[in-house]
Amino acid sequence: MGRSKLEVADIFRAHGPAYRREHAGHLNLPQLKVMSAVENCRTAALGGHVSACTKCSHQHIAYNSCRNRHCPKCQGIAARDWMLARMEDLLPVEYFHVVFSLPAQIADIAYQNKAAVYDLLFKASAQTLLTIAADPKHLGAKIGMTSVLHTWGSAMTHHPHVHVIVPGGGVSRDGQRWITCRPGFFLPVKVLSRLFRRLFLEGLVKLHKAGKLAFFGNLSGLADPVAFVAHLAPLRKTDWVVYAKPPFGGPEAVLAYLSRYTHRIAISNHRLVSADADTVAFRWKDYRIKRGDRMKVMHLPTDEFIRRFLIHVLPHRFHRIRHTGFLANGIRRDRVRKIRRLLDVEAVPDQTSDEANSDEADDPNAHLICPECGSAMIIIETFTRGHAPKSRAPPYEDAA
Repeated sequence: MGRSKLEVADIFRAHGPAYRREHAGHLNLPQLKVMSAVENCRTAALGGHVSACTKCSHQHIAYNSCRNRHCPKCQGIAARDWMLARMEDLLPVEYFHVVFSLPAQIADIAYQNKAAVYDLLFKASAQTLLTIAADPKHLGAKIGMTSVLHTWGSAMTHHPHVHVIVPGGGVSRDGQRWITCRPGFFLPVKVLSRLFRRLFLEGLVKLHKAGKLAFFGNLSGLADPVAFVAHLAPLRKTDWVVYAKPPFGGPEAVLAYLSRYTHRIAISNHRLVSADADTVAFRWKDYRIKRGDRMKVMHLPTDEFIRRFLIHVLPHRFHRIRHTGFLANGIRRDRVRKIRRLLDVEAVPDQTSDEANSDEADDPNAHLICPECGSAMIIIETFTRGHAPKSRAPPYEDAA
């Protein structure tokens, strides 16, 4: 099956080499690796295999995926696998969605110090929720959460914020009761905003004093401690955006949401409209419009489109999905089992027990169906990266 839709990979293949030459010395290694991965994904450059039908003469080539977390074509499978692994963690309670955003003045600092400031964003937002939820004046319970970092706005500009998914309740201090929040209401947004502002600014000052922040260009003056404190002073009085969305319809809606958001990247292929030698057009949502159709088409010079894509490449080994509280890695399963006992509900059946342990799960020929006659297909040839298959067959889009 041939491709008909425009992809980010098409833009990178056509203009990536020139972009690398023109910006030599200004691209870091993670950005260069992402460009290479996107360009080579599901091409002969990464190898693949040839499958043949056991009944008719049909064959097809399946090229390997790059599996890079920034690649638009590889996120669907990654999101599905991650979602299946999270199903057993769901609780039969109301779930809430809270968003913590950084002011523009802080976002500029984050852009030059991604690892340090993004990590602080995770920690400050999680600590804010844990602290307010533990306060007897509000919930008085120990909560758990899943946080997902997004660094972009709809127009691919730099807009770091964290989406937090929180079960609507928590475990009492003595661990003997599940405390449910009020229906439709989790925690007061204004209280969350003020504590988040204080915790984040305190953490940012500590990073500066420890020499863990770097400043370049028009921000170079912030290396001076006095100038840095003066830069932050107005931000101590402004309202920081913490937004609590309406609760989800149920645990199933949470999974549907997570499958869309956990592995989302700055722009997906389906948003692309057109591309030529000079310009890339894509759909974006204008949130300044309160009513009516928010969807618009933006036209960017190709170099600017590539630049905006690359500013969202995360530092090497930086985790953009994190679990905190009773959902923290290492204690999650035991805590969820205990909470289910407190709620007097049965555990979710293990979604992986039958499939993951079966011989079929490790069989590369499993589930290959011929698109021509519906019969089973088997792999007749594999080829390594950089080599072409010996068999003659039309290339197939699915990843190997």
